[in-house]
Amino acid sequence: MILVLGGTTEGRKAVEVLDEAGKPFYYSTRGGEQRIESVCAHRMVGAMDAAEMSDFCVKHDIRLLVDAAHPFAEVVHGNVAKVSEALGIPAIRFERHYPVRDASIVWCKDYRDAIARLEDAGIHRLLALTGVQTIGRLKAFWSRHECWFRILPRSSSMELAVREGFPADHLLCEEPKLEQGEGGWEVLNPDAILTKESGISGGFQEKVDEARRLDISVFAIQRPPISGIFSLCNGPYGLRWHVQRFLPDFFDLRIGITTGTCATAAAIAALTHESSVLVRIPDGEDIPVEIHRVEGCSACVLKDAGDDPDVTDGLEIWAEVLLFPDSVGEEGGEDRSSAYGERITIRGGEGIGTVTLPGLGLPVGSPAINAVPQQMIRNNILPLLKEDERAEVTISVPNGRETAEHTFNPRIGVVGGISIIGTSGIVHPFSNEARIESIRREMSVGVAMGAERVVINSGAKSERFLRNYYPSLPPQAFVHYGNFIGDAIRFADELGVRKLTLGVMIGKAVKLAEGHLNTHSHDVTMNRAFLLEMAAEAHIPIERLCGLNMARELWDLLSPSEMQRFARVLIRRIHSCCDVLLRNGHLDILLISERGEVLGS
Repeated sequence: MILVLGGTTEGRKAVEVLDEAGKPFYYSTRGGEQRIESVCAHRMVGAMDAAEMSDFCVKHDIRLLVDAAHPFAEVVHGNVAKVSEALGIPAIRFERHYPVRDASIVWCKDYRDAIARLEDAGIHRLLALTGVQTIGRLKAFWSRHECWFRILPRSSSMELAVREGFPADHLLCEEPKLEQGEGGWEVLNPDAILTKESGISGGFQEKVDEARRLDISVFAIQRPPISGIFSLCNGPYGLRWHVQRFLPDFFDLRIGITTGTCATAAAIAALTHESSVLVRIPDGEDIPVEIHRVEGCSACVLKDAGDDPDVTDGLEIWAEVLLFPDSVGEEGGEDRSSAYGERITIRGGEGIGTVTLPGLGLPVGSPAINAVPQQMIRNNILPLLKEDERAEVTISVPNGRETAEHTFNPRIGVVGGISIIGTSGIVHPFSNEARIESIRREMSVGVAMGAERVVINSGAKSERFLRNYYPSLPPQAFVHYGNFIGDAIRFADELGVRKLTLGVMIGKAVKLAEGHLNTHSHDVTMNRAFLLEMAAEAHIPIERLCGLNMARELWDLLSPSEMQRFARVLIRRIHSCCDVLLRNGHLDILLISERGEVLGS
């Protein structure tokens, strides 16, 4: 059993991750005001000291602790560390993302230090954004100077402020507006704000930016250090990674890492020579990756596909990183700077395929290293370079050429090796039976939580666009179908979903319109004749599409009005195949481009 502590944004994210397993766990928050939506969590309210937490863990056979409390909840962190050490239970700390500390901010070690620095700076009018629990700690300042405290609009917060003797007319019981006008900070005209280093999810940067706009000084309390007993993560994938490491049976299937993440980790290790590195993946979180081997300026990572039946599982992914002075080219004068004018050049070595056809989003003749992995490598490597250095990164896969024969690469014009791919950095398990069951389970969670609409989509990329399209829907309302579109719609019908949205990119859409409810490339490829038939129906001259290799090229080949006409034909055909599967609900279809353009039914 798992115990999660903390009613924060991170606490709710932890609950979402653990809900995916479909197994019970405990979720504890100090107060009852925090909203929680969960199917599997047993909710508990009330703070526990170390002894109470220890007794609870023994009684309920807790085998893993997840500390997702506020960064400044030092008592909680300390109690979790004590219980973890005393009972031998592993503990994960779900941390926040923090901006690099800005030298223009006055950083304070604690509240006593903050009071001294505020006094030394001659601050007389202070807006404190540190919360109601800090009113007592700052009494030595506000008893002598004019001060406002922003507190949450809760009766418990007001009562605590009153008990501390703070004047009620200087309490702001809601978030001050961060724009000009009545209610903004300029109305208060403070000399400074005092805030806590609460991270991105705590709105730290927004507060700093608003203070700068109004030319207000910023004082900030540094976040307390975290005990070394914790395994750290700062996002949902990292949390799942640690959970499956400590409790291998909690999730039915293990997640893995993409070839792009492997290549990035190898490039980092080629510079740092570390045996384990952190890779920042596209969603901004840091994933730990073990390094298989380091040899000089090269390093190797073994591809771990988790429980996904991927032919690349176990492959050696190598990265060689050569450093050069930023102002010096190759021998003979050839410029080593990349085609993008950046300081990091990325090349394909042995076992990396070469792009021979358009439509993949990469130049013909270039190595098959997709845009997202390239950006991951650059983002992770650049901070490791000196200001006067640039790097040449060569990715290679010794058995890549042989492995590629068992992939779809030869059919899409990638020859001589595998592709380095991945849009999220993470591989989700994809065995057919397990994946179909996970779709049912994910959709069941969304329905159980009362989502007014369920949105099915192929994966992380399309979900990102669709969340912007439906910003009010909870995360559990978005379900990945992978390629099993027909099964996902049938599950929606079985579960009584009345409003269902199918988000689909054009490659899958063309297959679906022809009646293929499973769109996996191993089972079905694009029927070019069928696509041209739809183009003719949309009154588009088909001779313009003679060089078409992939359906996604239509977004560039067709004018906006032609694309609208083609989309209407395509969506109508999809409706004819799919509406019958959702007998008692309404199906909306959204066609999504690689750039996030959305065309609807």
